[in-house]
Amino acid sequence: MDVKELQVIGDSDLLIRQVRGEWATKTEKIIPYVGLVQRMADLFQEVVFKHIPRTQNAFADALATITSMIQHPDSRYIDPVKIEIRDQPAHCAFVEVKADRKHWYTDIKVYLEKREYPEGITTNQKKTISKLANGFFLNKNVLYKKNSKFGIA
Repeated sequence: MDVKELQVIGDSDLLIRQVRGEWATKTEKIIPYVGLVQRMADLFQEVVFKHIPRTQNAFADALATITSMIQHPDSRYIDPVKIEIRDQPAHCAFVEVKADRKHWYTDIKVYLEKREYPEGITTNQKKTISKLANGFFLNKNVLYKKNSKFGIA
């Protein structure tokens, strides 16, 4: 693949420091692993080992999930993944406006603001809007999705 520079990001501060040679490796099971990583690092012009706390490794978790889903007939081949860093959250870049010029979340937002439903909708549609609204909260003029994983519920 002709990779010359590599950045390795890990959430184990102990392992990152051992591979960098900052700390000694005492656990017998880890010694061969650290040695292999150090030998493999010699195959590149530059390798940087970077520690990231587990609380901040959502990106690494997402990449691991994507990687586990990709299967290529040649196990030695890795499909390139194009990653773009945007100046705004992705959900802002891809919100589509319906033909009636209303966003998909307009009815939910109005319901949370004023507890009002759109005119002329059925009882089932009202139930759907109120159920959907339970999954969101409004802060000033911004609608947020609730997420119990981060304590926002």
